[in-house]
Amino acid sequence: MFGRSSVLAKGSLLRYFSSSSSSGVLKIGDVLRQTRTFSNDDVGQYSKLSHDVNPLHFDSESARAAGFEDRLVHGLLVASLFPWIISSHFPGAIYVSQSLHFRSPVYVGDEIVGVVKAISIKQSKKRYIAKLSTKCLKNGELLVLDGEAMAILPTLALEHDSRRS
Repeated sequence: MFGRSSVLAKGSLLRYFSSSSSSGVLKIGDVLRQTRTFSNDDVGQYSKLSHDVNPLHFDSESARAAGFEDRLVHGLLVASLFPWIISSHFPGAIYVSQSLHFRSPVYVGDEIVGVVKAISIKQSKKRYIAKLSTKCLKNGELLVLDGEAMAILPTLALEHDSRRS
């Protein structure tokens, strides 16, 4: 099994690749993962960019009144792990589509593992169209988000993006 890992972003992110081959080339069944713990600052910055100021993200009382344990991390902020995983291994990739199903809430401080699995790869001219299974797990176990993505990859060779380490 080929594996690579690096700790990123103040120790809050772990990234690795697993494959049945050691070629460093993406194949059907290969899995790319990153782990991240979302902070109060992440939620605040995302809110500023997205203009999503729903009190469920900022006010514990509002979140509890709506039936949650505490303030929520924005679902699309959690889903942003997928394009990050893809672009960090395939610079120049074009993210074409993403379906999402939100299964369970994510709270500030939860450790989330983003998982991208290659389920089909087709060559188109000098590029590759990859269909990918996507999911996020809380504490490596509880499914919080899943779906499918499609990306156009410039190559199947896996790269390590040095800007992220």
